[in-house]
Amino acid sequence: MQNILSYQSAFTDYLEGYASPKEPENLYSPIHYILQLGGKRLRPVLTLMTAEIFGIDYNKALDAALSIEVFHNFSLVHDDIMDDAPLRRGQQTVHEKWDLNTGILSGDAMLIMAYQLFENYNPITFQALAKLFSKTALEVCEGQQYDVDFETRDDVTILEYLKMIEYKTAVLVGAAMKMGAIVAETSEENQNNIYQFGRLLGIAFQLQDDYLDAFGDPETFGKQVGGDIIENKKTYLYLKALAFLDKKDRVQLEQLFSVQLDDNSDKIETVKQYFITSGSAKATQDAIKEYTEEAFKVLDTLSIADDKKSLLKTFGTSLMTRSV
Repeated sequence: MQNILSYQSAFTDYLEGYASPKEPENLYSPIHYILQLGGKRLRPVLTLMTAEIFGIDYNKALDAALSIEVFHNFSLVHDDIMDDAPLRRGQQTVHEKWDLNTGILSGDAMLIMAYQLFENYNPITFQALAKLFSKTALEVCEGQQYDVDFETRDDVTILEYLKMIEYKTAVLVGAAMKMGAIVAETSEENQNNIYQFGRLLGIAFQLQDDYLDAFGDPETFGKQVGGDIIENKKTYLYLKALAFLDKKDRVQLEQLFSVQLDDNSDKIETVKQYFITSGSAKATQDAIKEYTEEAFKVLDTLSIADDKKSLLKTFGTSLMTRSV
């Protein structure tokens, strides 16, 4: 088994060969640009790791890993357009660097390119990958729509929020792992169980992201701390705080999440205090732990060696305790 850095390095080398600019330049240069911006490469690493866990050379899963990364970045290009976001990973977003039409068309091309990568596998594997990919891609779109709908709703429930992050984030983590299992041609039971492991970890990962957005270290988090508070996002922290606060404080918090300010420093600190005193911050940390432990229970169902189960558990623990 390789370590995480080895998987990342192998994937980056493969990506560089894939993402070279070609004609027409205004279609492919934005694709090259977004794919080279970096990021954690979490999903493709999971695909490669899973393939090796189920007994094959991870190099055989590079095309599946690449398809996940291309799709993920396609979704970011279109999300940035929907959010009118100026920056992605500290650099200009595609539609800002080029224009809106270029962002839409290059994103469309990336979705097609993600499917094309499955053509490098045998027909049975191709069919299984494409079926999973289509289901997952549609769920990601559904999750994005839920997220958009929540912006104008004041009655979002915790269960609805958990469903939204499951579809928008977690299913892609589960699919990344199942793709590695499909390429390895392991049993259907193993494929489905590793998907559940990834899905549960994906929910924990997003809840941790919500928590770090409010309470992360600005030096290590990699983006503005308090961004969700500034944007009035109805995160797990916010919804739990509403559930725990008395009426007076609940009204105050709701009012803070109904305004846009030029200077948000006081707003961020006040909201964070509500998260702490209400018990919402602790409840979020507890939920992260619970989803991670649920994922670990799935490991008992996998037909793999104990040392490989330990590797997956170590990886899951590192996600739960990360600071970036």
